[in-house]
Amino acid sequence: MKYVVKCPHCNNELNELPFCYGIEAPHYFYMVPEEKRTELISDFCVIDEQHFFIREHIEIPIMDSNEKFIWSVWVSLSEENFLRSNELLHVEGRENEEPYFGWLSTELSIYPETTLSLKTWVYTQKVGAVPLIELEQTDHPLAVEQREGITMERVKEIAHLINHTK
Repeated sequence: MKYVVKCPHCNNELNELPFCYGIEAPHYFYMVPEEKRTELISDFCVIDEQHFFIREHIEIPIMDSNEKFIWSVWVSLSEENFLRSNELLHVEGRENEEPYFGWLSTELSIYPETTLSLKTWVYTQKVGAVPLIELEQTDHPLAVEQREGITMERVKEIAHLINHTK
């Protein structure tokens, strides 16, 4: 969706108001000094053949709108669940799979508390759709936003924090 709005924090013009932001790799990928120890392919990452990550979405409802704000993030899974999710990648009916437990492995620095290692449930979606994450119901600001939703002003604030404070 396209909006031409002024950033409420710095008054710069935003030609487009994104509703999705993503991270290229799990946080821990950048902590590994040797490239040969990592494998990053699209939405899957393996480190040292013992740490397994997949990319998913955290959907946050936007109040007074049919839109959803999305964080495209990484979650670590057990080896068993990682292999299972890969096995079902192109299998019709995979959305009926029980959710997988995982740990959020993306640092979203716009939040005052770290987002690393928040407990999650990963829900597989229909073939071609990115899995969805449900955060553990805590008082972490990200979990609260997922539960309660955010305003369009908060979407603009996120755009400011990401685009103007790098």
